[in-house]
Amino acid sequence: ARSRTVGELLAPTSPFDKKCGRENWTVAFAPDGSYFAWSQGHRIVKLVPWSQCLNNFLLHGTKNVANSISTRLPRQNSDSGQKNKPCEHIIDCGDIVWSLAFGSSVPEKQSRCVNIEWHRFKFGQDQLLLATGLNNGRIKIWDVYTGKLLLNLMDHTEVVRDLTFAPDGSLILVSASRDKTLRVWDLKDDGNMMKVLRGHQNWVYGCAFSPDSSILCSVGASKAVFLWDMDKYSMIRKLEGHHNDVVACEFSPDGALLATASYDTRVYVWDPHIGVILMEFGHLFPPPTPIFAGGANDRWVRSVSFSHDGLHIASLADDKMVRFWRIDEEYPVQVAPLNNGLCCTFSTDGSVLAAGQDGSVYFWATPRQVSSLQHLCRMAIRRVMPTSQVKNLPIPSKVVEFLCYQI
Repeated sequence: ARSRTVGELLAPTSPFDKKCGRENWTVAFAPDGSYFAWSQGHRIVKLVPWSQCLNNFLLHGTKNVANSISTRLPRQNSDSGQKNKPCEHIIDCGDIVWSLAFGSSVPEKQSRCVNIEWHRFKFGQDQLLLATGLNNGRIKIWDVYTGKLLLNLMDHTEVVRDLTFAPDGSLILVSASRDKTLRVWDLKDDGNMMKVLRGHQNWVYGCAFSPDSSILCSVGASKAVFLWDMDKYSMIRKLEGHHNDVVACEFSPDGALLATASYDTRVYVWDPHIGVILMEFGHLFPPPTPIFAGGANDRWVRSVSFSHDGLHIASLADDKMVRFWRIDEEYPVQVAPLNNGLCCTFSTDGSVLAAGQDGSVYFWATPRQVSSLQHLCRMAIRRVMPTSQVKNLPIPSKVVEFLCYQI
């Protein structure tokens, strides 16, 4: 089935302006669904209220030139009523932007640094931050509601290729870099760097938190997939199976599954708790043998994203296709064409997939299906129980297999 196009945001075409219009390596939705952000290539990041964006698609058809949105709101300088009047911002980050991540604050989550009593920033309940990772190794933190720069983090020595906030509202930020390290930052402690995670022998391409913020997955060159314990900052295990660089990863909403995308033309779905591959989604048929999977081809998988329903995965490959997969089916359930696609992510409610290429973003309606009661129960159980605990439950083996996503 062909996926239905919802809309597109096109970068302005200005051949002499070197601030935007090149590779768009990153797109992101705010955790509460209020904002959408994307890198327009080079230095520019665009922040738009997502509901306003959807309304424009409905009003004006699918096409939407990013710099001429008719309902554009003025910039907001006052701190009052920000949440009620979201407005768009154009942010010039000063260098090529490689990564973006939204982070929202929960005041009850204390900073891990307990000794410092004075902080420049007091993050409230409705705080929404945007982190941007740059070509020069810096990470800039912006206030989404005002578009103001808050912090400038400067410890990486190479490109900051990916960023991820802990989902628990603690404002713990992890950055993945070409300097072969991951760094852990505490934004509630004014951006203090808490830890350097070392283990990758080459570039680190991506990182992702588990939904309960206890595990971090990081992927990189040389087939590397690492799982880290984020309470102890220690490596749990290395996942073996890919035959080429691994460039993207994401956990399922219940934390029971982990999807990884690789240049070996495959997306693997793992049980991260025991390190076993449960599913394989191939993008080249017949699949390349290990000796050829390490080379160049036109089926490199660039990005992977898990839907909020826990049933669907989107992948984006160099063969100019976006694919939607069901975790219990071997072949894609929907496809869509996209040239030079580099990144994709589901909207917060899972109804739309955003994919970026060359400074622009394209949106598709995602496969919709009412989840079975069995699957909803499985997700509820897996949110609180790792595989080892599920296997010890006094229940029939078939139920255990279902809860472990093995049938």
